[in-house]
Amino acid sequence: MQLTIGPILFYWHKEKVEAFYHSLSQLNLGSIYLGETVCAKRRELSLEDYITLARTISQTSNAQIVLSSLALLEANSELNSLKKLCSQTDFLIEANDMAAVHFCHEQQLPFIAGPALNIYNAYALAELINCGMQRWVAPVECSGLQIQQTLAQLDDLGIKRPEVEVFSYGHLPLAYSARCFTARAENRPKDQCKRCCIRYPEGIEVFSQEQQKLFALNGIQTLSGQVQNLISDVAAMRQAGITHARLSPRAEGFIETIKQWQAVLNGACAPLPTNDCNGYWHGKAGMFHLGDQHA
Repeated sequence: MQLTIGPILFYWHKEKVEAFYHSLSQLNLGSIYLGETVCAKRRELSLEDYITLARTISQTSNAQIVLSSLALLEANSELNSLKKLCSQTDFLIEANDMAAVHFCHEQQLPFIAGPALNIYNAYALAELINCGMQRWVAPVECSGLQIQQTLAQLDDLGIKRPEVEVFSYGHLPLAYSARCFTARAENRPKDQCKRCCIRYPEGIEVFSQEQQKLFALNGIQTLSGQVQNLISDVAAMRQAGITHARLSPRAEGFIETIKQWQAVLNGACAPLPTNDCNGYWHGKAGMFHLGDQHA
């Protein structure tokens, strides 16, 4: 099983983004994803900047470089930008919207099906495989058992399994909305947001009346308040047929997290459970944490 680094979900300054990706270049990683997946207003890096950065990283890292697309398109300009992204042939595309699937298929380019595509069964997977999908990033709420059963269903259909990636660490992307929650929290109209989400490098925490951390608001995206961490479920992930474990970037301490995961994949014992969650993997409410179990 290989480690992948997902696209940065938060809005960081350009210098921080560039420094973050350069820090990954010497690590043994399977894939590195770059690109804006949340909001087209976030323009610290343009598409050209991301492509340039991808080329730079590819010269110093053995990892596969992937460019990720937006998950929610709201304007013709965003559709045109997506078409331009899917027209470049230097790097594989992570399609987070069916328009990206269409553009890649139209040009007969392979792609990765991102977690925002809501693919839950073998028949839907078969359609995307026919369109050129090489890897399926399962929706974050899929359990290990559901993934295992879906892959077995593919086997029964006589279709070769794609690579399978699971969101294994980070704040879970739960929902997208046309409304910008970060702008609303600052009493700003969405069209006059002044890109205020750059002030929240891991989103705005939302608590229940009982002070339980429920969500993190990240522009138009709602994230889980807790961090999912499947590091104690590595054996079950392998058994379920998972080929790639995705770690989602965080503002602090992320390199240490990568090294911890690498150690466990190489045979070290998983650390003791913390306040992280893994409920979805076990078919339970996502915010729960369960001990070592098979899928």
